[in-house]
Amino acid sequence: MATRILLAEDVQMVRGALAALLELEEDLFVVASVSRGDDIVPAALETRPDVAVLDINLPGMDGLTAAQELHHKLPSCPTLILTSFGRPGLLRRALAAHVQGFLLKEAPPAQLATSVRAVAAGRPAIAPELLLDAWNHQDNPLSAREAEVLQHAARGADVVEIATSLCLSQGTVRNYLTSIVCKLGARNRIDAVRIAYEEGWVS
Repeated sequence: MATRILLAEDVQMVRGALAALLELEEDLFVVASVSRGDDIVPAALETRPDVAVLDINLPGMDGLTAAQELHHKLPSCPTLILTSFGRPGLLRRALAAHVQGFLLKEAPPAQLATSVRAVAAGRPAIAPELLLDAWNHQDNPLSAREAEVLQHAARGADVVEIATSLCLSQGTVRNYLTSIVCKLGARNRIDAVRIAYEEGWVS
């Protein structure tokens, strides 16, 4: 039985290579290919794929947020995350977003097809060692609002831009940033972004 795939990857050359790799398999067909996270759900609702293969770092909306939205709006389409980063924090966020597969881009090419088939059949496709790391990993100490502020800071936004985007006062944003630095034991805001990025708490 043919498996219909939605593919989301922002780098055009990589997206094309992944589509070509998947379609080497007789039972796998890419029915939608998008470069932005906010295009994932509309494309899925239009094409009704059996599996969505998503990168995490996408413009418009990150892949994990899109996966969660897809789960709510099209629960018949499970998600496989394909990423360069195997950080435990990212995997825990992926599991919380109802992702059923988590594969590193450095995995052997044949493993992609195997993982897609597993997820399409309702089976998880996550490397046991990644699950163990996620299980042993500490929880994110940041509140949801602090994580949101830091996410904006990680993208290069300054205090004024963050305050405008989140409808907060500049003083409130500064207080959040101070709290973030203290909670993460960071030297400064840049170090806090680094720590949170390495832990998978921002993407």
